[in-house]
Amino acid sequence: MYAEWAAKLPYVVAWRSTVPPGAAAKRVLPDGCLDLIWQDGSVFVAGPDTVAQVGAAAPGSRLFGLRFAVGTGAGVLGMPADELTDRQVPLAQIFAAADVGPLAEAGDPIAALEGFARRRWRDPDRAMVAVAAGARAGRAVAAIADECGLSARHLQRRCRTTFGYGPKTLARILRLQTAVGLARAGRPFADVSVVAGYADQAHLSRDVKALAGVPLGELVG
Repeated sequence: MYAEWAAKLPYVVAWRSTVPPGAAAKRVLPDGCLDLIWQDGSVFVAGPDTVAQVGAAAPGSRLFGLRFAVGTGAGVLGMPADELTDRQVPLAQIFAAADVGPLAEAGDPIAALEGFARRRWRDPDRAMVAVAAGARAGRAVAAIADECGLSARHLQRRCRTTFGYGPKTLARILRLQTAVGLARAGRPFADVSVVAGYADQAHLSRDVKALAGVPLGELVG
């Protein structure tokens, strides 16, 4: 059972999940986001992924989390996002036990996680918000850099710190999310490739398989 809703913080989605008996392994697609997760009394950070992650929690396991929108989570943790790319890191490796203990023992994990994040909240970097919007719109990296007044090298460095990877990888991941959303809504794959910004349907197929690990049809089937 999975449910999500708007958290009491901007740019953040709260979610909860209980793993039923016999649950199959779950494929989590890269989305540019960072999650702060409580699982059965343990708290960890799931960093921004470059490819899909596949795993299954034990039956009966309870999970509660906050999903920070693209470019917002690293500021709350006070660390560069690229130190968390493709990693799951216990929160106790980042913060003192006095900070993490109350979270692990919380009777209301979502409220505890929101309080933790609120105390450390930093507004997103406006330039990086613009970069994410440009990447989502399929704009060329050079054009995004010019619009933000950044050199290509500076843009690369800022993106890695904020998003966990460079602007080209960010654009591929956001394009994947657009494509999967369109396909799940019932759009023909040929239309998906055009609307999402792929060169053609073969390009769509290659990119989805590279990032998700399975064909688009398997993701939406």
